[in-house]
Amino acid sequence: MTHFWAVALMTLSFAIAACDTGGFGVSDDSPYAPAVDHNEVAVDGLVVGWRLMDAGEYDLAMDAFVRAGVEQGRTSDVLAAVGTANLVMGRLGQAESILREALDADDTHPETWNNLGIVLMERGEYAEAEQILRRAYALDNGESDAIRDNLRLALANSNQPVYGDENQQEYKLVRRGSSDYVIRQTP
Repeated sequence: MTHFWAVALMTLSFAIAACDTGGFGVSDDSPYAPAVDHNEVAVDGLVVGWRLMDAGEYDLAMDAFVRAGVEQGRTSDVLAAVGTANLVMGRLGQAESILREALDADDTHPETWNNLGIVLMERGEYAEAEQILRRAYALDNGESDAIRDNLRLALANSNQPVYGDENQQEYKLVRRGSSDYVIRQTP
């Protein structure tokens, strides 16, 4: 009978030992994610989104901007960020409407005007893009090279008559600063 209790006790101790993680904390080489500390303050979604934009992770940046919108509301900064992300992803219709909404909320940001001008140039609306970029240039006091280059491009394109497909040009968006883009002609 003592043999039975010894085997049962040994089996029970092995079963309990198998459930143990090996200590009071998770080891450094654990394949599991670390626990979340709910007492810490979360990083601002706009900051995370711009970092992801810099890394080229546009879908994840959009998620971060939407999270910032949930936390902060539909502020002009959030709307401009979402509009810029849509612009980079090629969603020109969505980018235009969201950037216009951002400008309705606060029309003092030259970067937002610049990005709207880029959307309009991408859509072939050079006359309106010229007017938008003139406003961006005026708000910026002519200090941004990117806005000046975009305005020059809009002026050049608005003065050129369009005759056919042989005048089609390819453009590329180039990131400058935190939220403004410049269009460059591809060779």
